[in-house]
Amino acid sequence: MSTSKNVVEVPDALAASYHRSAGEAGRDWIAALPALAARLLERWELKRDGEAGYGEASLVLPVLRGDGTRAALKFQMPKEETAAALIGLRTWNGDGTVRLLDHDPASSTMLLERLDASRTLESVEDDDVAMGILAGLLARLVSVRAPEGLPGLGDIVAGMLEQVPTAVAALADPADRQLLRTCASAVAELAGEPGDRMLHWDLHYGNVLAGEREPWLAIDPEPLAGDPGFDLWPALDSRWEHVAATGDALRVVRRRFDLLTDALGLDRGRAAGWTLGRVLQNSLWDIEDGHTALVAPQVAVARALLNR
Repeated sequence: MSTSKNVVEVPDALAASYHRSAGEAGRDWIAALPALAARLLERWELKRDGEAGYGEASLVLPVLRGDGTRAALKFQMPKEETAAALIGLRTWNGDGTVRLLDHDPASSTMLLERLDASRTLESVEDDDVAMGILAGLLARLVSVRAPEGLPGLGDIVAGMLEQVPTAVAALADPADRQLLRTCASAVAELAGEPGDRMLHWDLHYGNVLAGEREPWLAIDPEPLAGDPGFDLWPALDSRWEHVAATGDALRVVRRRFDLLTDALGLDRGRAAGWTLGRVLQNSLWDIEDGHTALVAPQVAVARALLNR
């Protein structure tokens, strides 16, 4: 390591997350992370500029480039999602998203435009205003045709539908079993036209940060080629504790759904079907993790769209 300032300490919580999710490979990646960080800080002539941030899967170092430009160095274990994120960020090229300044192909490390990590869209109290901002960004993102190399919604739907019989049998409540079948039927009707737009796949309030180049920009995409209707669920689920606290979650979901579909110019019937497909996907993941009941936000979103 070139200087003591380039010594990177891996947060215990990040290490624990990788140990849980990636086993031995995760432990190896965490062990190699300090040396990787020091090497790239030196290669790109970057200076540390503040405390590191981290989530369940990434470490982000605020840095200064040689010309004094503020940037962020993001480390994440290479995997399919990381490769897709690089494709998406290069293709969008900062139009509605954080800008990719450079990257290291061998490690999938990204040098990104620095945004204000302390100000997410969750800080905007008026839900209509916040949803309008998110919808505007999402409309820009999904206007782009997906390039080669991204996973496709058609393949994902086919895999989901194969899992439905086993998943239904794992649910204890007959009402949950019926709701899961209904979601599966809705997405099966649309499976023949999966779409070709580039989806963010995880655009919720927490993944929109304040910036200088634009007031708000999207971060952390998990790009997928598909129909924009499949991209609405994270927005509908945003700040769910506040939605539940209104006492009328179904009304809030419908209001959000209308704002989103208006901004994106979507057919509401198709968008509802694809959103039910997203409820199905989330529920399948939950069941795979051992759940025997559908969780409240999934049920509320499904019921709001089925009972319009």
